[in-house]
Amino acid sequence: ERALRVGGTITGEHGVGIGKRGLMAAEHGEGWQVMGAIKTALDPHDILNPGKLVPDRN
Repeated sequence: ERALRVGGTITGEHGVGIGKRGLMAAEHGEGWQVMGAIKTALDPHDILNPGKLVPDRN
């Protein structure tokens, strides 16, 4: 949260990790839902890295 407040990002390493997932919407705004739509379109059965990066589909 502090990193976002000062204009940074929530992560610098490869991937985001489950622990930082809750901050993705704060960092990316409406783009977070767009990422979810793209993931759904390209991976409708959620077999590629299931349940990791994009917003829940429920």
